[in-house]
Amino acid sequence: MTAIAERPTVNRTASTAHRAVTVPAETTRERATRYTLAGLRLALGWTFLWAFLDKLFGLGHSTESAKAWINGGSPTKGFLGNAVAGPFADFYRAFAGAAWADWLFMIGLAAIGTALMLGIGIRIAAAAGALLLVMMWTAVLPPANNPFMDDHLIYAGVLGVLALTAAGDTLGLGRYWSRLRIVRRLPFLK
Repeated sequence: MTAIAERPTVNRTASTAHRAVTVPAETTRERATRYTLAGLRLALGWTFLWAFLDKLFGLGHSTESAKAWINGGSPTKGFLGNAVAGPFADFYRAFAGAAWADWLFMIGLAAIGTALMLGIGIRIAAAAGALLLVMMWTAVLPPANNPFMDDHLIYAGVLGVLALTAAGDTLGLGRYWSRLRIVRRLPFLK
């Protein structure tokens, strides 16, 4: 017969209704997992936010200053107009440089990046981010270094993990966000 190890408890209590509940202590693995997920959330948030800032101001990494959005450039024209390949190339070229596509793309980058950085609205940000990443993946099929897999799909998968966990609670405002009345009423806003 084997003994079942009980999880250690902390001498804290949380009052729910009229009873006290003992809160189990967090294990080292759980704490490491929380911080790893928070780090992934912040890294992906910065990835989206940086893409927005670079395209907006032309900071010289992917976008030259002369082609910055604030200087009259189009965030979608260069890539969608020239770099797309594969079965969906004509679809993407059809709206390359369109004002509505530029605005939608830039608002999406800014909103997804900001939500991930703050740790709020993770579910919506993850869904929107995964959709954007999968669309970017379909724009260059097949990927250059693999028959089908590339970083866009991996990032989309990581966003799925973030949406399924409380990744915004650690190093973010997720815990406070989830207490808002509207978020409690509409849980998809978590």
